[in-house]
Amino acid sequence: MGLLRYLLKRLFLLIPTVIGVTILVFLLVHFIPGDPIEVMLGDKATEAARQALTERLGLDKPMYEQYWNWFVHALQGDFGMSVQSRLPVTEAILSRLPATIELALTATIVAAVFGIIVGVSAAYHHNSKFDHLLVTFSLVGVSIPIFWLGIMLMFLFSAILGWLPVSGRISMGAGVQEATGFYLIDTLLQGDISLFLDSLKHLLLPALSLATIPLSQIVRVTRSSMLDVLSEDYVRTARAKGLPYRKIIYKHALKNALIPVITVIGLQMGKLLAGAILTETVFSWPGTGRLLIQSISNRDYPMVQGIVFILAFAFILVNIIVDVIYAKLDPRIRFE
Repeated sequence: MGLLRYLLKRLFLLIPTVIGVTILVFLLVHFIPGDPIEVMLGDKATEAARQALTERLGLDKPMYEQYWNWFVHALQGDFGMSVQSRLPVTEAILSRLPATIELALTATIVAAVFGIIVGVSAAYHHNSKFDHLLVTFSLVGVSIPIFWLGIMLMFLFSAILGWLPVSGRISMGAGVQEATGFYLIDTLLQGDISLFLDSLKHLLLPALSLATIPLSQIVRVTRSSMLDVLSEDYVRTARAKGLPYRKIIYKHALKNALIPVITVIGLQMGKLLAGAILTETVFSWPGTGRLLIQSISNRDYPMVQGIVFILAFAFILVNIIVDVIYAKLDPRIRFE
């Protein structure tokens, strides 16, 4: 009952957050230089045609009225029509969203698994050369720009070694029967292992590039949290009883040390959903990030508003899920 009350409370608090996000997105999008009418009709359109389209899109109305109409329709899942493609914005976003989720989720898994392993290893070998090397690695990982790392990975693994493809989700001409939109799952459901491996090869480089910064942050947080836990009284008691140090770490200390790590992983998952723009652009990954860049360039207001709204909502939702996971890791935490 406490969990249900907590979820209802968070969902209620979600309302002003969503409203604030929609207002900010609406205003920022309308401040983008350029005229969407000119994008749709071209610079040779007559004034009558421009005026008719302006009225049809509601751009002649006051800003507050435009926002209210958009907000009411957005709550119903209707973000209007794309200025560029003339297709429903919701349909266009949903067709691209699985690619972004697949990329972000893969990057999160890679960052979480290797980040926790490396962070625990650094804490286990505290103050050794190995520990200093891992700390240096994490600092370098945070400092490397994603777009530069992506280009370097493409140059090494594609141009020089020829091991991995440079762009796209799957090879040209491959017949993937889309059931979920997630190619790794769809190819397995299709029963074609060669297509699955092909999809995995296309996913590796962008996922590794996107995972670098969160991996480095998870390493640092895991190491710091483990060192704090290992200084607790119950750990010293376990060592005094003669328990193997490795067993103390993995059976007793790690669970408590994971609480702040889970927070970082959750936040990074939300950031990766919204922050895969550069990675998707570098690797020509057909997700919402690349679509967002194209929409900004084309002054496609409805598409930009729809994408940013959905990504912001996803970020908030991920944070709620992370809070719920707390109770599974630490029984002392109670939902209020």
